[in-house]
Amino acid sequence: MLRYDYLKDRPGDFLAATGLTVAEFERLLPAFETAYEDLYPRHLTAEGTERQRQAGGGAKGELAGWEAKLLFILVYQKTHPLQTMQALHFGLSQPQANYWIHRLLPVLQRALQRLGMRPERDANQVATSLLTLEGGLLEMAIDGTERRRQRPQDPTQQREHYSGKKKTHTDKNLLLVNETTGKVIYLGPTVAGKTHDKKAADEAAILYPVNATLDKDTGFQGYEPAGVHPRQPQKNLKIKS
Repeated sequence: MLRYDYLKDRPGDFLAATGLTVAEFERLLPAFETAYEDLYPRHLTAEGTERQRQAGGGAKGELAGWEAKLLFILVYQKTHPLQTMQALHFGLSQPQANYWIHRLLPVLQRALQRLGMRPERDANQVATSLLTLEGGLLEMAIDGTERRRQRPQDPTQQREHYSGKKKTHTDKNLLLVNETTGKVIYLGPTVAGKTHDKKAADEAAILYPVNATLDKDTGFQGYEPAGVHPRQPQKNLKIKS
């Protein structure tokens, strides 16, 4: 079972499981706690009605403590397992995992926004985003990332979501990263895994700052937004002896 007190002494495993260093986790934790209290005030029940008894009464939650809650939702976001697997990692049932995923995702989003680390979702705001301008060099990289999803029942959706690259059914999102800070600037809308990277970028219509440098791979061949300096790796044509 995954526990914070165990993982924090294994920095490599901690980073692999959560996508954050221990120091970054500890910086996020107070904002996460505040966001949770804002969204779920102690005087209200889970349904939003006034409590009839003191908070903490009744059955105890399986994710005890702020570290456990934040670890749970970060692991889910980083690895995106089936809910059954997420439940096994934290000693929960699948319905409990489902409950905590839906309860904690908005908390994490609010905490990241409070710290100025939440990626932009509006493509028109990328050019003026503080995440874009941070560092001052305007050097960015774009790529598509795929994650596994449950196989759709509808045959048409099966074909749309089947990724030949991953040999499974996937969803895809575009990521735009500030290469100076390493922070994600923009997270694109979720599309079917079969969608080509360039097509997803064209449909997103991202507004870049003028004279920005954009690193891309061959999946974005021909993607050259106005006012941007694209950089794409070239194959080494030198014949090896």
